Amino acid sequence: MKMTLFLPFAAVMATLAGCAPAPVPTPAPEPVVTLPPVPTEGIAGLEERQPDLCKAKDYVAYLGQPGTVIQTLGITRNYRVVEYRGIEPQEYDPLRLVFRLDASGNIYNIDCG
Repeated sequence: MKMTLFLPFAAVMATLAGCAPAPVPTPAPEPVVTLPPVPTEGIAGLEERQPDLCKAKDYVAYLGQPGTVIQTLGITRNYRVVEYRGIEPQEYDPLRLVFRLDASGNIYNIDCG
């Protein structure tokens, strides 16, 4: 009787002996990434800003005025009005005059771009 209990137990143990857990893979070392040096002058990817080529300083007196005054200024060259939180295209034109409006619709900044 002891022999009949031993044989099934031996068969189960022999079957389980072949079921060893798979080895855990070790992670590969992280590759070393070297970044290019950060430019110390200018803004990478953008055109260099020119001095006041659009003559924005001539319009400083209109800072704080309502944005509706822009149409009455008689500007004959290219200009842009950027409303509060408005979307502005990113092409830079040093000759274009840019009026930026605040949440109240007043001119808070005038620059070139």
